[in-house]
Amino acid sequence: MRMARRPSYSYGSSVAFGPGPLSQAMKVLIGVNVALFLVQFVLPVITDLLGLVPAAVVSHFEIWRLGTYMFLHSPGDPFHILFNMLALWMFGTELERTWGTRYFLKYYFVTGIGAAVLTVVFSLLPLGFAQRIYASNVIGASGAIYGLLLAYGLYFPDRIILLILFPIPAKYFVMIMGLVAFFMVGTSNGVANATHLGGLLVGYLYLKSARLRPLEEAKYWYLRWKMYRTRKKFGVYSGGRANDWDRRVH
Repeated sequence: MRMARRPSYSYGSSVAFGPGPLSQAMKVLIGVNVALFLVQFVLPVITDLLGLVPAAVVSHFEIWRLGTYMFLHSPGDPFHILFNMLALWMFGTELERTWGTRYFLKYYFVTGIGAAVLTVVFSLLPLGFAQRIYASNVIGASGAIYGLLLAYGLYFPDRIILLILFPIPAKYFVMIMGLVAFFMVGTSNGVANATHLGGLLVGYLYLKSARLRPLEEAKYWYLRWKMYRTRKKFGVYSGGRANDWDRRVH
């Protein structure tokens, strides 16, 4: 297992036809999802016990559902798990290589659980489609998958992705998927799309907060203050560039 690291975003462009072999983390995540998918055929009650039901979380404090829903998929729709696991492999493999296994797994669960929390919060709004979500059973890894998609678009914005038959840069692919989820929230399929939007939002906030690093920011401005005092006293120029923030963030 490699130590987590958060490198600067890569802006190179290339066409990728596959991220490579499955890493150990990918084998475990995909294996657990597939295993539980098969168990759901034998024990359908698993879906009721482990799926994300906002009403159960709020009324009965069944908080385990915020995490377990990520490993369940619809037994009657094999394409649900197929596309989710394919996306996990395609986008997650390269992110794991970039971040390291520990940080990748942390991000995966933060976005998946965060998407569930936002889905529960959204279900409490006094809106008709939000109230439908409150009594629904949400299952699938899509919240975390959308979080991975957001990160992939930030780290590899010009990487080409095939949207149906049209090659487009990853950054535009993320925008399109986000807009689709946004406009679908109020429809009959709005349950899943609310969770998709939650994954995008949590992923963005998590990556942004990871780059801010408040303690390092305080140290920086303290050093800047000391340099300013030194410059005034001895006539020393502090240097730097106009866009100092971008220069310091790694």
